[in-house]
Amino acid sequence: MMNIYISNLSYGVDDADLQTLFAEYGEVTSAKVIMDRESGRSRGFGFVEMTSDTDGQKAINELNGAEYDQKTISVSVA
Repeated sequence: MMNIYISNLSYGVDDADLQTLFAEYGEVTSAKVIMDRESGRSRGFGFVEMTSDTDGQKAINELNGAEYDQKTISVSVA
């Protein structure tokens, strides 16, 4: 099981978007964009859990520094 941290997400990205983005690389067990409790808006980062460390590492290698929804995202092991 690998837990992955994604930062610099655009505010329009939701859990389903993260799930879809990472599902291209392998099985995703959870995808969560962290929301601000008071405003209800995205805080611009999230976490994805993948079943395979190999798939997780591949996703990190390919998505770190990639452009997603007009922002360059940072992806690393959480």
